[in-house]
Amino acid sequence: MVLNGRPPDRWCAVRWGYPAPPGQRLQQLQPNWIRHWRAAEARLPHNPAVRIETVAGKDELVLSPLDRLDEPPTLKALRDEVRARMPRVDLPEIVLEIAVRTGFTQAFRHVTERISRASDLTTSLCAVLLAQACNTGPEPFVRQDIPALRRARLLWVDQHYVRDDTLGAANTMLVAAQSRIELARIWGGGNVASADGLRFVVPVRSVHAAPNPKYFFNQQRGVTWYNLISDQASGLNAITVPGTLRDSLVLLAVVLEQPTELQPTRIMTDTVAYSDVVFGLFRLLGYRFSPRLADIGGTRFWRIDPDADYGELNGLARQRVMLNWIEPFWDDLLRLAGSLKLGLVPATGIMRVLQAGDRMTPLARAVAEFGRIEKTIHTLRYRRVIDNEAHRRDTLIQLNLESAGISLRANFFMASAANCTSSIAKARKTSWAPSD
Repeated sequence: MVLNGRPPDRWCAVRWGYPAPPGQRLQQLQPNWIRHWRAAEARLPHNPAVRIETVAGKDELVLSPLDRLDEPPTLKALRDEVRARMPRVDLPEIVLEIAVRTGFTQAFRHVTERISRASDLTTSLCAVLLAQACNTGPEPFVRQDIPALRRARLLWVDQHYVRDDTLGAANTMLVAAQSRIELARIWGGGNVASADGLRFVVPVRSVHAAPNPKYFFNQQRGVTWYNLISDQASGLNAITVPGTLRDSLVLLAVVLEQPTELQPTRIMTDTVAYSDVVFGLFRLLGYRFSPRLADIGGTRFWRIDPDADYGELNGLARQRVMLNWIEPFWDDLLRLAGSLKLGLVPATGIMRVLQAGDRMTPLARAVAEFGRIEKTIHTLRYRRVIDNEAHRRDTLIQLNLESAGISLRANFFMASAANCTSSIAKARKTSWAPSD
């Protein structure tokens, strides 16, 4: 793969992590590789959470599940105290107040890019956004006695202001505003993110929906809403795809195409989103891919040196990484990573090509072989730190945060907004109500 026929000047900046010739660079991986194996071997006798069992004549790793941590009484008391202090407000009041505090509605521009704005546009925009989020349509928000909430006005705003680019720009402003909150910075520094999908049945005919017997029964069709959330509990990006696509095909796109000021370097997912190709591409792009390993016993462990002695772990390292499959394509791998990093090729399209069918192209095989190195290191690291549980619990906490965010969005999508009919009109009359 070439970038416009030859490497551009920007290509040098992308290649920062791999300056050495391919053979030398790949040989430099071995000391770090051996260090992880040695550390895992040394910890094995002192790690009660891990053991090796022989199944059908082959050694397999057995990992004990994490014990549930009981909530201390002080945490329960704090939660009850916070809940008691939370005021009961209508949803439109929250949205309007956030609009005033963050100014995110300024990101919504008319389709003609005109600078002039209609009067009381913020009220109309918030009503349209709530109608879409609650899946109700505009009718519950229509008020003929308020110009900003008349049906014709809401339909006009929806048609001329709400688009993918304006929604993305507004979300970028919201992520930046949340990252400035002290409590959000305590939750995390923005360098960790997790990705997961939420699947919906689509009851009408649509070219974007597809059948998936695993999730949609009776030949129903649906879509997958795949999103990325930071450790600050802010949504960084989301992509809607047909329900048939594997999560690993979408993961790279949702990470690379997120436009916010947060740039996470550690990406967590559940088991279904990982493959050898994903490990390889994320490593080339400078990310640390950290999927949760649900069935670690079936995980393959790979070795570079066939004659290396890993002690008790020799029976696990039955597979060998073929460096001679990587070296001829080393520069192509870096060009592929550079093309993805610079946004010159779509990530979803690349993943479709690299993971299409059982017969892999030579380039896809090289990416997968390189990914097996990173996957083995991740698995050893995932196992090696079990005795303090920190690594696995960090992953579990972040994925639970992702699940909680999906549940919240699902409730919004399925909820009825009938109670919003008059509340948005009431909210705009408060002391902080916006005016354009």
